[in-house]
Amino acid sequence: MASKLLFTGRILARNYVTDMSFVPGYHRPKNIEKTRRMWELLTYFVALPSVALGMINSYMLTKEEEETLERPPYIPYDHMYIMNKPFPWGDGKHSLFHNPERNAVPGIGYEAPWPHGPNAHKK
Repeated sequence: MASKLLFTGRILARNYVTDMSFVPGYHRPKNIEKTRRMWELLTYFVALPSVALGMINSYMLTKEEEETLERPPYIPYDHMYIMNKPFPWGDGKHSLFHNPERNAVPGIGYEAPWPHGPNAHKK
């Protein structure tokens, strides 16, 4: 079954993707190989390094921000933790993607100490 699908895929790709002769007035460009090569080189030497530099920049900025970030104090405001119905998992107070360092639990506060910031590694 898989071989029939692959064969059909090859026929469709051959007839409708690479061969545009069915389109009226279409003429294959003479320098198509140069154009393909240019876009291949642009992809490898411009686009991919640009994405890599963007990822490195984002990582460095996030790391720098976390070193100076301070967690806000927990203040149990009445309007912030209105729960009409408990969550259907656990004790009902923790959200599905609960992070004990960043998310306060209603009525309790933060569950874990803050590992970031300037005073994080001092004991």
